[in-house]
Amino acid sequence: MKRAFSTSALIIAFGLFIGNISFAASPSPALLQAKKEAEAKGYVYLTDRDEIISRAKKEGRLRVLTSVEPATLKASSAVFTKKYPFISLDVQHFTGTEAAQRILLEVQSGAARDSDIISPFPDFLKEYIPHFLKIDILGMAGQGVLQIPLQMIDSINRNLAAFHSRFQVTAYNKNLVPANQLPKLWEDLLRPEFKGRKFAVDIRPTEIAALVPAWGLEKTLDFARKVAAQQPIWVRGASRTLPVIVAGEVPMMVGPNFQTVKRAQAKDQAGILQYVILEPVPVRLAEPLGIVATSQHPHAALLYLEWMAGPEAQRIADEYEPLGSSVYVRGGAVEQELRGKKLTVVRWEDYQHIGQWQSKIVEAFGFPKADVAR
Repeated sequence: MKRAFSTSALIIAFGLFIGNISFAASPSPALLQAKKEAEAKGYVYLTDRDEIISRAKKEGRLRVLTSVEPATLKASSAVFTKKYPFISLDVQHFTGTEAAQRILLEVQSGAARDSDIISPFPDFLKEYIPHFLKIDILGMAGQGVLQIPLQMIDSINRNLAAFHSRFQVTAYNKNLVPANQLPKLWEDLLRPEFKGRKFAVDIRPTEIAALVPAWGLEKTLDFARKVAAQQPIWVRGASRTLPVIVAGEVPMMVGPNFQTVKRAQAKDQAGILQYVILEPVPVRLAEPLGIVATSQHPHAALLYLEWMAGPEAQRIADEYEPLGSSVYVRGGAVEQELRGKKLTVVRWEDYQHIGQWQSKIVEAFGFPKADVAR
């Protein structure tokens, strides 16, 4: 049975943790106005970071369910605990659609009361939203109560944030694709020399769907039809396809994650696998996190979200993911790789449409089946 949480109930529940707050210094008029506006819309809004830390010390615990890579979690948990030794941190890793569906059912039924922060699976984001604490993280960050880049935070719901970025590249076998023939723009793939199984395209077109924010839907669909007319090699999954490229069976693949290519390159001692970045570069938010409405440790959860956006956590993401930091963190590996390039960014407001865009693109492809799916 699903459990519904009213806005007033959330505010009252959260107020039990806040107690009678005494401020070391009076909040500024701008901060008080932001708080008033947020509360008028049903959001919890905290104005004193020192009080957040004080309450987090009393809570003393935090449980996080996330899809972040285990090696990254281990390293980041150690550093977080060192920074906040008064918080006993329990971080659990999950992966895959089945696990995400199970966690969603637990959240909807109220059985996830032991969890404080959960990473919502993008495909089920709408279903998760009513079950996250309605706290104005965007407004608090805007006033400096929390140190989180505003672009990381959900611009619609205001209470979620995504701390990593993913962007797509084109991977190729350097022995099969001459440097002077490499595409630079997406439209270059439509050149005559790339017709007839000269490059691979994923039948789950995440990368082409990400062109919609820059191009619009109609131009993107027209491009998809023209790509299909090039008679590409249809594949499913970069992890399966990149080894085939190294083996020389496929010359090139458009759209694998930069991170996935870098992992494959680390295993390619001969240096056969290379990549080029087509512009506009598809960039997506990754690793979203939100505080569950039933959280028993919401102040500790706020500190964790803020820490995930900070330089320590971002450096760990670059080292262990590898290269998994946010494009919105200046000096991170992703920001440096993309600096000066034209981007097409799938922002928070686009998430509700991305599945529909992918479906329309698959229709434009002509419903292909994978030729390479090892």
